[in-house]
Amino acid sequence: MSTTVSGPRSVPLAGGRETRKGLALLVLGMSQLMIVLDISIVNVALPDIAKALDVQGAEDLSWVVTGYTLTFGGFLLLGGKLADRLGRRRIFIAGASLFAVASLLGGLAGSLGLLIAARLIQGLGGALMAPAALSMLTVVFAEGRERNRALGVWAAISAGGAAIGLIVGGVLTEYASWRWVLFVNVPVAALAVLGAFRVLPESRDSRARGFDVTGALLVTGGLVALVYALVKGNDLGWGSVRTLVMLGLAAVLLIAFVIVERRVRDPLVDFGLFRSRSLLGADLGALFVGAGLFAVFFFLVLWMQQVHGYSPLRAGFAFLPMTAFIVVGAAIASQLISRIGARPLLMIGPGLGAAGMLSLALRLGPGSSYVTVVLPALCVLALGMGMTFVSLTSSAVAGVPPEEAGVASALLNAGQQVGGALGLAILTAVSTARTNALLPAGLDRSPASVSALVDGWSLGFVVAAGFLAMAGIVAGSLVRLRTTEAVPGSAEVAVPA
Repeated sequence: MSTTVSGPRSVPLAGGRETRKGLALLVLGMSQLMIVLDISIVNVALPDIAKALDVQGAEDLSWVVTGYTLTFGGFLLLGGKLADRLGRRRIFIAGASLFAVASLLGGLAGSLGLLIAARLIQGLGGALMAPAALSMLTVVFAEGRERNRALGVWAAISAGGAAIGLIVGGVLTEYASWRWVLFVNVPVAALAVLGAFRVLPESRDSRARGFDVTGALLVTGGLVALVYALVKGNDLGWGSVRTLVMLGLAAVLLIAFVIVERRVRDPLVDFGLFRSRSLLGADLGALFVGAGLFAVFFFLVLWMQQVHGYSPLRAGFAFLPMTAFIVVGAAIASQLISRIGARPLLMIGPGLGAAGMLSLALRLGPGSSYVTVVLPALCVLALGMGMTFVSLTSSAVAGVPPEEAGVASALLNAGQQVGGALGLAILTAVSTARTNALLPAGLDRSPASVSALVDGWSLGFVVAAGFLAMAGIVAGSLVRLRTTEAVPGSAEVAVPA
């Protein structure tokens, strides 16, 4: 079935039925919240996971976060292709079902290896859901003011979901068990499936053909090898045989991916899409934003719990103001984007984010106050990220024809998730190297060890600020969107200039 957008509140479908746009947005928003929330919900549970599964070292523990983002980012493009070809609602339902099963398995895991395997499968389920959901949003809501408002809600959920995940994770870990940060997805995914059957329209690209499974395996395998080398580089040695072999394998697989994509009949990535400067700028911007943003949750949670002794619940609620400011930033951007275009917001938003991150890098110490040091930096960072996500999402889908909506939305999500996985690996390696240089004898519970840990995290924040600044420079340079005057009976729209 195909859909057409007509009327302010409903979408007429084949067979005479109508989908209420508000309910459709609720179902899609709920699924996006679940996907984004799972990137961060395990963060506050990491110390409990380490104790329960006898995990030694932050590098190994980081795979609980990185494993999810790797398969999520690596298979998003294939998920977009499948959604366009087989039906977006159908693939959305399949992804939500797989996500629920993997969450159940992860909650039952008795070892770190099994938990990471479940997180990898979770990422695959998310990779099927996310592009299908965003492409359905672009089908239900007409381009212009209507879609901008819907994207404002979507972007607020996308940016705020990570902070909400920390709060939910804290509550569940404190009053139940770390396993419930995974079990909670099962009923939410079930509601998403039920809602999809009831209120979401089916749509597909009738011209879409095959699936490039080979390309998906190559790019995901290359990213896994690269992240493994970055995470293990400090322990194994950057000149060790294993590190060099993994770096070489990553290079071979990623180069092979590019070659395959240029020769295969139905490529996973049509490089012709990047002729759109707005799409290219949005995707590169999302890559750098993901690389910088994930550091906040990973390092600050460790600072709160390991240095200041915060409980999981207190650590989760410490991020609550961040959620509020993300919503404010998204609301501001959704109102301004139709008037001034995306480009100014793509420079202001990441600039504010970099300023907040740099404030953490320069002021955070073992004895720093949450109220005077951490809270102001989080609020500035969150305001910028709310503005950034709205403008990135709008730029990525502006002017994209409906038949390419799945791939365009997958590219945006893939950029953010791949950037997050690579960024966390890089920042963990940088911070660990700094800590080891300051304390070569190894860590203990002494004040010198605590100081060395925080110094390492501070250097990670400096690098993260650089990533966010690069997001503003790259996206602001490439995106060229202007607003057009509204004509009678139509919404004001943003179109490629």
